[in-house]
Amino acid sequence: MARLKTVYNSEVAPALMKKFEYKSPMQIPRLDKIVLNIGAGDAKENAKVIDTIIADLTLITGQKAVPTYAKKSVANFKLRAGQKIGAKVTLRGERMYEFIDRLFNLSLPRVRDFKGINPNGFDGRGNYSLGLKEQLIFPEIEYDKVEKIRGMDIVFVTTAKTDEEARELLSLMGAPFAK
Repeated sequence: MARLKTVYNSEVAPALMKKFEYKSPMQIPRLDKIVLNIGAGDAKENAKVIDTIIADLTLITGQKAVPTYAKKSVANFKLRAGQKIGAKVTLRGERMYEFIDRLFNLSLPRVRDFKGINPNGFDGRGNYSLGLKEQLIFPEIEYDKVEKIRGMDIVFVTTAKTDEEARELLSLMGAPFAK
């Protein structure tokens, strides 16, 4: 499934080089990593929630997820430091390109009334964040086995210096930005 990586090398990189007039091929922005994160506030009562979240993320990405822990204690939320409160996966290399291909071409078009992803999710340093309301849009998740619908955050970390460069990079890779 290295199709997207070869598309990057043959089509995306030369287009970026021409548009932004880079002097060296090393200046061309690349996708560095993709981080998927699911937070679960109800994990403090039920420890099995984290196991199901890890199983879902592992199914979606093809890579084992790791639990995330609370950094600080918050009395109002009945949360203690060191308590498991979610799970995350960091994708790089082939798995990253495979995931981005499946996300843009299979999963996002399955969202009801999908008009494109929000073009304002950039952080000012060339990284893009996307929030999903449910994990059911991924074809790997079976609807009958889902206990609770959970959202997730997906962060695309690029080597781009500006948001404009990152937007162009993701657009050329097939990101369906809303007009």
